[in-house]
Amino acid sequence: MTAVDVPQLVAQAREGRPRAVARLISLVEGASPQLREVMAALAPLTGGAYVVGLTGSPGVGKSTSTSALVSAYRRAGKRVGVLAVDPSSPFSGGALLGDRVRMSDHASDPGVYIRSMATRGHLGGLAWAAPQAIRVLDAAGCDVILVETVGVGQSEVEIASQADTSVVLLAPGMGDGIQAAKAGILEIGDVYVVNKADRDGADATARELNHMLGLGEARGRDDWRPPIVKTVAARGQGIDEVVEALEKHRAWMDERGVLAERRAARAAREVETIAVTALRARMADVHGDAHLGALAARVAEGDLDPYAAADALLATLTEA
Repeated sequence: MTAVDVPQLVAQAREGRPRAVARLISLVEGASPQLREVMAALAPLTGGAYVVGLTGSPGVGKSTSTSALVSAYRRAGKRVGVLAVDPSSPFSGGALLGDRVRMSDHASDPGVYIRSMATRGHLGGLAWAAPQAIRVLDAAGCDVILVETVGVGQSEVEIASQADTSVVLLAPGMGDGIQAAKAGILEIGDVYVVNKADRDGADATARELNHMLGLGEARGRDDWRPPIVKTVAARGQGIDEVVEALEKHRAWMDERGVLAERRAARAAREVETIAVTALRARMADVHGDAHLGALAARVAEGDLDPYAAADALLATLTEA
């Protein structure tokens, strides 16, 4: 791969040049040898963007809602970045680009940057490179970053660990909406949106959701109580109320130091992931090593327990 001039690329991204932003995210997705240099250059430029995650089951209108939120933030003069996580193509491994197609109204707006990212088999509703891509958009001067997950189920709630505020979308007429949103999904939302509220059953869905949230763990007087907003995103109805709820949650987090805590926890998880990935790579290097073979033989013979063998292997990796 041809080396790039990272400082120049970062400077161009700061000027809002979409090609530079695209190139930086491509370096991230491709795990470029220059990735460390890129992250070092971006680090002092981050921390200003408000990251909003949108998640929910397939068909609830995530892409339409994301597009409507982009319009609302643009009316307020905000620069907006969008990471739309799509399923991977079984042939190329790339994103299917369905979300970007639905947001084509913003394609020519220089104040909006939209990037489709492939999950590439990564579970949790996000792409593995999402944290670094968020950092690229943050450093590029985006005021708000909207992260739209692939359609998720009950256990795919990783967006809660990557966003400042998590929005969970539901829609009536999709079977038992509350059943679909139980467990993890009901625990991660900071704002709940019942989209397609012009359909029959929207009021019932909102009532059931409010009841389910009330059955959750007890909240103190100063704790955040997730609001439920009804929208018709295709017509822009209720979107201003969603933005208002997001801004209220951001103000609440700022006042209580919760935003700083969430961002510190996010950074800790990212550092841990990088360290574990590096450790796995080193483990792969020694998989056929004679030392590992000798330890495995002793475990198989009952001469050594697997935990002691793992300790010995880790000691070898640390010394390497």
